[in-house]
Amino acid sequence: MQLIYNSPHYCVLEFSDFEAPAAGRAPVGGFEIMDKTLRREIFLAGADAAQFRASVQALAEKQPSPDDIDEFLGGYTGLMTTPVIAH
Repeated sequence: MQLIYNSPHYCVLEFSDFEAPAAGRAPVGGFEIMDKTLRREIFLAGADAAQFRASVQALAEKQPSPDDIDEFLGGYTGLMTTPVIAH
């Protein structure tokens, strides 16, 4: 697990097995996005995680401000249904 983004509003963790699963095993990694204000989170795996990664890479090429990144992550707020209990 690696912290890849942290602001007063959001936190994003990447789980390491996302890119290189062992032979014959499906990927188990992905991304956890937490909204600190709403105290909700979502875990993205598989195709959703790949799409998130591609979107983040495209955003990074534009050299976004923290506000731009928070706005991007805010697009996932409606999908966050799991309460953050312990982080």
